[in-house]
Amino acid sequence: MLLINGIEQDCLSTTDRAVQFGDGCFTTARVRDGAVLLLEQHLARLREGCERLLIPMPDSEVLRDEMRHAAQGQGSAVVKVIITRGAGKRGYSIAGCGAPTRIVSRGAYPAFYDEWRERGVSLATSPVRLGRNPHLAGIKHLNRLEQVLIRTHLEQTPADEALVLDSEGWVTECCAANLFWRKGKAVFTPRLDQAGVDGLMRRHIIGLLNQSSWRLSEINAPASALDAADEVFICNALMPLVPVREIDGHAYASRELYYYLISHCE
Repeated sequence: MLLINGIEQDCLSTTDRAVQFGDGCFTTARVRDGAVLLLEQHLARLREGCERLLIPMPDSEVLRDEMRHAAQGQGSAVVKVIITRGAGKRGYSIAGCGAPTRIVSRGAYPAFYDEWRERGVSLATSPVRLGRNPHLAGIKHLNRLEQVLIRTHLEQTPADEALVLDSEGWVTECCAANLFWRKGKAVFTPRLDQAGVDGLMRRHIIGLLNQSSWRLSEINAPASALDAADEVFICNALMPLVPVREIDGHAYASRELYYYLISHCE
């Protein structure tokens, strides 16, 4: 199913700013038993992305209805929403742009996530590093060329996911997930004020940990910091949590924190 501005169609104008410049933002939501999980948080993410990119936010009620329509009758699926600045003239200027374009699509839920949760995943450090830019850090904008290159390099390895550093060498995220690690009762996750995507499941987990006996810190850390960890896991709104069994051959056996969190994240 694919809706563009509320109409079932699969044609987007070549003058749309998403085509010309990747000028827009998106969110990807999990559907279970006909409902969009974290629906209001996904709408808030779109609103935040539009505000950061200076794009007028489409009517939330319309988007909410379209997302619910896409989820209706689905046992397990994925709903993706893209907001673009709309059609515009040649050049970077936003002068003369029309109304924002909203795109709502539905796809299959990735079945391999079930297998990943059972066996854990392996990570390989990516040779592609993320550029640091505080104006874009955190949001899910449409400029995903870094992730395309990260995925392309990852597919040349036997690993399941990539450990991604930024241009300064700090651990930032995975190709399509956020990252946490634990040492004793101390839990760490990368700071994302310069690069990376501040995922909804990451935010949810931070909220859970801040109300628990675990001690959470958002830090800049080199990849070597993970060597001393007792446990590592990754997350996104679809997974929602997956334990990491190894990174570049370094093994992790514990799932203590993973088991504590998983029931609160499903």
